[in-house]
Amino acid sequence: MAVSRGARRRVFIVDDDESIRDVLTAAFEADGFDPLAFADGGEFLERAERETPACVLLDVMMPGLSGLEILKRLNQRHYAAPVFIVSGSGDIPMAVEAIRHGALDFIEKPFDPLRIVDRVVEALAASGARAEARVDGGSHILLSDQLTPREREVLSLVAGGQSNKEAGRALGISPRTIEVHRARIMEKIGAKNAADLVRIVMSMSSERR
Repeated sequence: MAVSRGARRRVFIVDDDESIRDVLTAAFEADGFDPLAFADGGEFLERAERETPACVLLDVMMPGLSGLEILKRLNQRHYAAPVFIVSGSGDIPMAVEAIRHGALDFIEKPFDPLRIVDRVVEALAASGARAEARVDGGSHILLSDQLTPREREVLSLVAGGQSNKEAGRALGISPRTIEVHRARIMEKIGAKNAADLVRIVMSMSSERR
């Protein structure tokens, strides 16, 4: 369902950092959304039982239930709202975990709050958030032919959840070399960030089955 930029839409913001909640609330309100902020995962989950917002911005590192634990619970419920995971660490293993458990995107801190609003608007304007992720990945399938054999090896390992250090150990090369390969891979297949790379690879895998 398309969402017009001027329409008011409910957005749940879940972060234990009050300053983050305040700045995101202000940014979404300025763009015509109706944000509701939560300081902890338990409070959010109680509200989520009664209401499904347009989307959820969910911090990973919180006291009590972590963002990934909350995401897993939402996924088990088949919660309809798209979830944007927010983290101070944009590593591939965490992105893999988040995407596998239903996150639409992976947002790294520090971030520009206005850009976050733009990303949410773009996602909500798609015909369906999860369908969008599958289609977006599928458009890059043939681009995998542009990768070298070594790049395909690296892609398989990092998209499978291995860190640069673990992938380097498996291939007998340094973590820094893995990082260089990963940057080239992302450029070749059009991945914008870690979450995008994981979605593309998962789409490739599902198409082959």
